[in-house]
Amino acid sequence: MKNRWLIAASAIGVHASIGSVYAFSVFKKPLGQLLEGASNNQIAWTFSFAIFFLGLSAAVMGRFVEKRGPRTSGMLAAAFFGSGLLLAGFGALIQNLYVIWVGYGVLGGIGLGIGYITPVSTLVKWFPDHRGMATGLAIMGFGFGAMVGGPVFNYIIELFTVEGNGIAYTWFITGVGYLVIMMVSANYLQRPPEGWMPDAMKAAVDAGEKEVVADLSQSTANEAVKTPQFWGLWTMMFINISCGIAVIYAASPLAQESIGLSPAEAAGVVGLMSLFNGLGRIAWASASDYLGRPNTYTIFFVLQIVAFYALPNITSVLMFQVVLYAILTCYGGGFATLPAYIGDLFGTKELGAVHGYVLTAWALAGLAGPQIAAYVRTATGSYELTLYIFAGTFVLALLVSILMKRFVQQARAVQSHNQAKAV
Repeated sequence: MKNRWLIAASAIGVHASIGSVYAFSVFKKPLGQLLEGASNNQIAWTFSFAIFFLGLSAAVMGRFVEKRGPRTSGMLAAAFFGSGLLLAGFGALIQNLYVIWVGYGVLGGIGLGIGYITPVSTLVKWFPDHRGMATGLAIMGFGFGAMVGGPVFNYIIELFTVEGNGIAYTWFITGVGYLVIMMVSANYLQRPPEGWMPDAMKAAVDAGEKEVVADLSQSTANEAVKTPQFWGLWTMMFINISCGIAVIYAASPLAQESIGLSPAEAAGVVGLMSLFNGLGRIAWASASDYLGRPNTYTIFFVLQIVAFYALPNITSVLMFQVVLYAILTCYGGGFATLPAYIGDLFGTKELGAVHGYVLTAWALAGLAGPQIAAYVRTATGSYELTLYIFAGTFVLALLVSILMKRFVQQARAVQSHNQAKAV
C-alpha cells in the first residue's frame, strides 16, 4: 500500500510541470520581437492552441486514463509535453511560428490535457474523507507552475539573449527538465483498492460517528453528458475560464500599461498571480468540503462581477494587485472544486472521463478568452472594455450557479426521503 500523501506529492509534480503554461505571457513580447511580422493575434494563437488541445485531449483521453491507470497516462503526458517544448524551441530557433504552434500548441497541449486529468480521479479515491481538499492539492500544483516558471523563463530568456535566441534555449532547457520531473512523478501514481478508506475514517464509520454521504448518482460519462446539471457545470466553467484565462494571457502587458510596471516587475506580478492561483485552488476546494460545492461557485461569481468591473478604474499599484490576485483565486478555485462537484453529482465510476468532457469548456475558452482580449485591445487600444464585458458574463454564470444549487438541494431531499423509506 502506497502512502497517499506521496501520491498527492506526485500529482503536484505532474501538475506543477504542465502548469508552467500559465506563464506564457512572459514569452509574448519576446516572441513579437523574434518573429518579425507576426501580429499580436497570431502570437495569441500559440497559447490558444495549447489550451484548446488541453481540453480536447482531456475529453478524448478520459477513458484511456480510467482504463490504463495514472502511471501509464502520466508518462504519456510527460512524453507529449516535453517533446512539445523541444519542438517549440526548434521553431523559435528557425523563427517559424507554425512549428511553434505545433510544438507548444498541439503536442504540448495534448500533454497538458492528459497530465491534467491523470491524477485527479486517483486522488479523489485516496481521500474519500476530504474530497475537495484532495483535488485542490493536485490542481494547486497546476496553479503554482507559473509561479516558478515565470521568473525562471524570464531569467533564461535574458541570460541567452546575447546568443540571439533566448526563447529557443528556454524551451530546450525546460523541455528536458519537465520531462524528467513528470516521468519520476508519474511512476509513483497508483489507485487504491476498491472502496478503500483511511483507518481513522473507517473506524469512525464503523463506530457510527461518521456518515458517508452518498453521491447523487453513479453515472457513466455518456449518461452524465445527457443531464442538465452536466451542462450547468460546463457553462459555469466556460465563463469562469474564458474570463480568467484572458487576464492570465494579458497579465504582463496589462500591468505595464495600467499601472506602469517594467517588464521585470510585470514578470514578478505574473509569478505572484500563479501563487494566488495555486493558493485559491487548495483554499477554495478545501472550503467547499464545508460550504458545499454550489455555495462555493456562487461566491466565485459574485466576487468576480465586482472585481472585473472595478479593475479598469484602479490606479493604485497595491489595489490593482489585490483585485487581480482575488480574481486568480476564484479562477483557480473553480478548477480545483470541479472534480469534487462532479463526484457529488455523478459519482466516481467514470469521474476522469466526465471530468475530461467538462474540460471541453476549457478548450473553447482557451480560444475565446485570449482572442477576445487581443481583438478588443487592438480595436480600442486598451483592455478596459474587455473587463467590462467579462463582468457582464459573470452575471449569467451566477444565475446558472443558483439553479445548480436548487437542483442539488432538491436531489438531496429526494435521496434522504428514499433512504428513510428504505429503513
